[in-house]
Amino acid sequence: MNRQQGSKGKGKPSGRGSGNTRSTSYARGNAPIKKNNPALKQTPKKAGNPDEIRLNKYIANSGICSRREADAHIAIGLVTVNGKVITEMGYKVKLEDEVRYDGARINPEQKAYVLLNKPKGFATTTSEGKGRTVMDLVANATSSRIKPIGRLGRNSKGLLLFTNDDVIAGKFTNSKHGVPRLFHIELDKNLKLEDLKKIQGGFKVEGKLIEVEEISYIDGASKREVGLKIKNTGNTIIRTIFEYFRYDILSLDCVAIGHLTKKDIPRGSWKHLTEQELNTLKML
Repeated sequence: MNRQQGSKGKGKPSGRGSGNTRSTSYARGNAPIKKNNPALKQTPKKAGNPDEIRLNKYIANSGICSRREADAHIAIGLVTVNGKVITEMGYKVKLEDEVRYDGARINPEQKAYVLLNKPKGFATTTSEGKGRTVMDLVANATSSRIKPIGRLGRNSKGLLLFTNDDVIAGKFTNSKHGVPRLFHIELDKNLKLEDLKKIQGGFKVEGKLIEVEEISYIDGASKREVGLKIKNTGNTIIRTIFEYFRYDILSLDCVAIGHLTKKDIPRGSWKHLTEQELNTLKML
């Protein structure tokens, strides 16, 4: 029997020894991939949280300084996040976190100031599930996360200012040194002169002093219509005033906030404050 007989399926003899066959050649790149080869393994990248941002970028976006300078400020303990001093490089925060630089709160978004002429039927809230809200009316005004300053009831109308500037918002929260708002109010009956004088002079409700800036009848209208200027940001206080004297409010319209008026703002529309309007507001 020659060498090739009885060796079917065994491959071609190598010629170097009895019974030896050639092994499969991998010279032309046919070598199988070794699954356990560590060089071929790819470490999956960890997906970053899109809701988080590096602290130094957060500070730089606020306009205070560059990222490199922000790192230096972080290192020496000038930055706090939610009340805790952060010195860790690369620390990440969320946009809703309270970040303070040297004690002052900062915001990484562009400052925005939007003045809305609110119609009836919209609630003054940022919460969802409340039906139609003022946030629906200013949804396309800016990409910054603005909030209304103060409140107007769902059936109230008039001017409402929105911003993400905490400094400006803070001007409205102090009833003594805040920004005055002027309201046009219609009552269910004529306001007695004696009641008007009591409101103007200030009075107490359950031991709390209620004060207004001004109150007067509307020229050319019945005595059911009055103008009321007050610095308090809510409209609850206005209802408290007239309920105390047994009047019902039929209509409440905020016609001015400080020097800002409804001129050229149709009901349901909004505008951005001009630089001059903003500068005047900052000086109040």
